Amino acid sequence: MSAEAHTSAEYIKHHLQNLTYGQHADGSWGLAQTAAEAKEMGFFAINVDTMGFSILLGAIFLFLFHGVAKRIQAGVPGGMQNFVEWIIEFIDGAVRGSFTSRNNMVAPLALTIFIWIFLMNLMDLFPIDWIPGIATLLGLPFMKVVPTTDPNATFGMAISVFLLVLYYSVKMKGVGGFVGELTLQPFGKWGLPANLLLEGVNLIAKPVSLALRLFGNMYAGEMIFILIALMFSGGAVLALTGGVLQWAWAVFHILIITLQAFIFMTLTIVYLDMAHQEHH
Repeated sequence: MSAEAHTSAEYIKHHLQNLTYGQHADGSWGLAQTAAEAKEMGFFAINVDTMGFSILLGAIFLFLFHGVAKRIQAGVPGGMQNFVEWIIEFIDGAVRGSFTSRNNMVAPLALTIFIWIFLMNLMDLFPIDWIPGIATLLGLPFMKVVPTTDPNATFGMAISVFLLVLYYSVKMKGVGGFVGELTLQPFGKWGLPANLLLEGVNLIAKPVSLALRLFGNMYAGEMIFILIALMFSGGAVLALTGGVLQWAWAVFHILIITLQAFIFMTLTIVYLDMAHQEHH
């Protein structure tokens, strides 16, 4: 597939469409061949590319870190062991700085979130047409390679964090304490309706902000790569300009993909710390 084979609008829409599996209008199940067909498949449709790349990158993360853990040695560590130890020390420092309670689950969760989201974001640095082009040769109509540009993925992760926040809020404070926070803060018992509204909005805003921040930044970054790729079909001068812009944006984007993984991890730690604290 190339930009020349499509209009600019078709090229952009093609790169922004997920490979979707679901139920067709005639009742059969299969892959959607058009964006309209994917939309008609409804809630129970699955974005196969998002699921596939997410699981693959998670497996790569587990394989690499498990391999280092099995081969760990005292003394001067090797390159990969040194890199993994540096990441673990970095995450441990972030947890110690933001989490004031004691919970042995938080640091492993933070490590998993940071590395997994970083790897998913890192897929944005692959040339925009390589993997979709291979998918086209294999007969697949669409292929998005960056899972975090799919709001289904970012909301899935954010909702998982939200459920943990609810669980630890109830576990640490009890049902009465948790309900009391929602209904008695900050105006006391006489301001119950206002308290419930303010605290309820604040609670719901946590997963929404987590999901939309990651999705919005990665979607915008992917869109810029797509627009730069269109320049390669506009002649030698535009192609040369596009090559320079692509390189410059890729270098800058390394900071963005790392920062977004770090922000998601840090906010998760902060939200869990808040869930462990009891207001008086």
